[in-house]
Amino acid sequence: MKVTLDKIASVTRNARLSREVLLSEHVPAEEGLVVAARVRGTKTVYNQLEDVHGRMIGLNDGDVVAGVLGSRRALRGYAGVVPERVRVGDRLDILNLGGVIGRCTSVNLELGRPLQAEVLGAVLAFPHLGERVGVPASIRTGAIPRAERLNPSAPIVYVAGTCMNAGKTLACGEIIRHLARSGRKVCGAKLTGVSLLRDTLNMLDRGAARSLSFTDAGSVSTTGAVSVSVAKGLINALNKEEPDVLVIELGDGILGEYGVQEILHDDELMNAGTVHVLAANDPVAAWGAVELFKNTFRRRVDVICGPATDNAVGSEFIERRIGVRAINARIESEALGRLVEDAAFSGVRA
Repeated sequence: MKVTLDKIASVTRNARLSREVLLSEHVPAEEGLVVAARVRGTKTVYNQLEDVHGRMIGLNDGDVVAGVLGSRRALRGYAGVVPERVRVGDRLDILNLGGVIGRCTSVNLELGRPLQAEVLGAVLAFPHLGERVGVPASIRTGAIPRAERLNPSAPIVYVAGTCMNAGKTLACGEIIRHLARSGRKVCGAKLTGVSLLRDTLNMLDRGAARSLSFTDAGSVSTTGAVSVSVAKGLINALNKEEPDVLVIELGDGILGEYGVQEILHDDELMNAGTVHVLAANDPVAAWGAVELFKNTFRRRVDVICGPATDNAVGSEFIERRIGVRAINARIESEALGRLVEDAAFSGVRA
């Protein structure tokens, strides 16, 4: 069956879809599989989809969209899984703005139930020129290869957070902007989370020469089983650009189910890091994260930013009681950039 897609989700970008696609009635229940689905219902919140250009577009009842089967385990969003079996006509759920489709297992109280999507079929790809027999399209096809070993790397600035919405992306952007304006060639990556293009686009907007995410490595969302090999593959790919420095965001929180802990435990990845930036929501989160870094991950936090530093009360507590420099990325961006640059290139720890 041939269909015309109204909207193509950003998570499908590895598949490089056109507006007209051919579908198969056989839909393998596999993470990464590209499917076409018809939106069923309307919502007044969480009713948008990010397209392959990073533009947010509204979803309407009846829209035919291309998304990807996948799971999500977000603390402040929907949780969902790929069902054991997927058939044409099944109603699944749109789990995130990037177009991840699965069965919702936990609803976010503030967002209500997710929009439903009626499966129309698996999108077919035709990888061999001249062949008329298609194969189910997957975002793993042509993806950046994962790696078990990390090649020699430029200095790495890691930006982690205590939770979602702690200010990691803002901090990454301000650090990249400062380094780029200082004449450094910067590349960026988001290593963990659930697929969404806007964070890596933000890195490019701030001056990164190239930016990648786990979706470029064929992952809809990360877990502890894949996060380390995905991270090493992405960092190896970025180092081929011969950057002066890498700015790396660890999506979600340092405690969670997207594989951040496994990355922080990996000596090869951590030994390549020169600076650890922590975005914290509040002083309690800042204290707990520093303790985790010290006692569990055996690493030192160089600077804390995020909402915990939004005024002098939080910043003074962090510096006096926790003993870590506190710099707000929104109002002290130049100070944050200078600290990171000094630590990354002079070997001086903050």
